Amino acid sequence: MKIPFLDLAAAYSELKNEIDNAVDRVLASGWYILGEEVDAFEREFAEWCGACFGVGVGNGLDALRMALMAVGVEPGDEVIVPSNTYIATWLAVSHCGAIPVPVEPAPGCVNIDPERIEAAITPRTRVILPVHLYGIPAEMEAILSVAHRHGLKVVEDAAQAHGARINGRRIGAHGDAVCWSFYPAKNLGALGDGGAVTTDDEVLAKRLRLLRNYGSQQKYINEVKGFNSRLDPLQAAILREKLKVLDEWNQRRRKIAARYDVALRLPGISRPVIQNNANAAWHLYVIWHKRRDALQQTLRDAGIETLIHYPIPPHLQAAYADLGMLAGSQPVAEAQARCAFSLPIGPHLSNEAVDTVIDVVTSHIYQ
Repeated sequence: MKIPFLDLAAAYSELKNEIDNAVDRVLASGWYILGEEVDAFEREFAEWCGACFGVGVGNGLDALRMALMAVGVEPGDEVIVPSNTYIATWLAVSHCGAIPVPVEPAPGCVNIDPERIEAAITPRTRVILPVHLYGIPAEMEAILSVAHRHGLKVVEDAAQAHGARINGRRIGAHGDAVCWSFYPAKNLGALGDGGAVTTDDEVLAKRLRLLRNYGSQQKYINEVKGFNSRLDPLQAAILREKLKVLDEWNQRRRKIAARYDVALRLPGISRPVIQNNANAAWHLYVIWHKRRDALQQTLRDAGIETLIHYPIPPHLQAAYADLGMLAGSQPVAEAQARCAFSLPIGPHLSNEAVDTVIDVVTSHIYQ
């Protein structure tokens, strides 16, 4: 049996009629930039997230960059970011001319540690940028408390957290702005690039709409130096169809995660801690093992595809050599990068495939 990490074609096959009809609808409309399809998705997605406003943009990185600009980040400011996230979180800060200040997770956790955030705040800090890594919610109550004490904005990177919940409430409006990616592999994925920002702040939503469209809300009248980063109506139409089944698809992921949780309580394997009041979206199911490469090779030999998220922390990438952060400066992130890898958990993974993954991992541990 060949088990792919994620079967995107199966997702399309399940919704083929709905997606094809949505694409035909857009093509027949004659309207291919913004318009009613994007407006409808923004409303529907914001409502699903429990937010007042949604603004569709070109991709997740642009969502982060423009959200930071919209809350007032300027060159020379500092933005607190996780040490162990995907580099896009840091890049968004850099693209504003600001400085990413990494903060580690607590050992055994994957999300930024609120206690360490407080210690990293300086007079130049403007924003705390938590990431709901792997679809596991960050400790937003504690993070918001820190932000309020210091007069800081909170911009959430929810690129992997579609459907994650804290105290029963979906991620979508805990912070000042919540940034989303609709990259095809996400829980809510387009058939190309796409992104959005959700917020309860109407003024912030208006700024974002200006920024995404050349700084203009009226043609040829440019109020600010904006960008060209708009969610495509074709992608919006596809996302509207996928949003209708997202709860069901997330539930499939949760059932797989629950099976892994029980079956993979094995010597040498550990999993990220999830706070008691949180429900993960299970974008990824990540385990840690000190001899990761050997275990991953065993799975590969059995036809099971796994991935490493992420093999090199941002501070060790050549792109951030200018910050002068040497190996050992972010030990938790570096340890996770050495040991972590992701098992298949897509919503179209069969029970038989899950059985095979569990059997191969178990056999390797006890061989």
